Amino acid sequence: MDTVEKNASQVKSSQPKSFVDDQSKNPPPKSLLDAVLRRFARATYVGACLALYGLASVAIAFSLVPAFLIFDGVVAAAGDPAGIAGLLLKGFLCGVGFFAAGLGLMLAVVVLNYLLPTRFEEFKGGYYTLAALPWFLHNGLFYMVRFTFLPFATLTPFGVWFLKGMGMKVGKHAFINSEYLSDPRFIEIGDDAAIGGSARIFAHYGGGGNLVLARVKIGNRATIGAGACIMGDVHIGDGALVMPHSVVLPGSRIPAGETWGGVPAQPIPKEEMAKIKAKIRP
Repeated sequence: MDTVEKNASQVKSSQPKSFVDDQSKNPPPKSLLDAVLRRFARATYVGACLALYGLASVAIAFSLVPAFLIFDGVVAAAGDPAGIAGLLLKGFLCGVGFFAAGLGLMLAVVVLNYLLPTRFEEFKGGYYTLAALPWFLHNGLFYMVRFTFLPFATLTPFGVWFLKGMGMKVGKHAFINSEYLSDPRFIEIGDDAAIGGSARIFAHYGGGGNLVLARVKIGNRATIGAGACIMGDVHIGDGALVMPHSVVLPGSRIPAGETWGGVPAQPIPKEEMAKIKAKIRP
């Protein structure tokens, strides 16, 4: 019987741990609370999700107030007209209400991001730690707008204001033509930089149960091509160019004035770029 139990214990210990249970990637706990959160990681994760849903509900409630006020106020002033005219008026007010609610949601999320503990720092360790909670909360709030109204605010002053309100450093005359962003607190875009359509920029990466939060810096007059992917811990120098649909891997350092492209992105010599340009612009 002892042999059977011993063999069963050996089999269990040899099985790979899940991301939740494996603490080998983590630095030592910094506090008793951190140790408790790691010990009850699954319960902590569920609780964090429920808390985020609650915050989202609060933000949505506040964002809908101006839409309801506009709708009720105008309909009451117009005497609740019937027929086609009434339907057109209500349809128009619904459209106005949508944009009012979207702008209201952006404001509510910025206020919540300011009031709540969302100021995460650079980190390398497991997902289920106290250090990762502010990052989880920050992105959870940001995604509420990113996946709803931000596409309607991209390339407008409202979009730039929102990104700055979420902690992103945006230089003068920077051109940001993409809503596919994450971790705005850790993204810095220089003066006159251009971010192409659908470019993806995020200041984290990970795998195998390991999470890394590291800043992304894009220099002055740098250009990120359409559909390019810029991952965490990437620094791009002044005047550099990342070709469309290229993938810049974590830890990359692109010197000023260089052109990088490909998957993964690598330097493209000036002579090669000249040949490419000669083919497409004879």
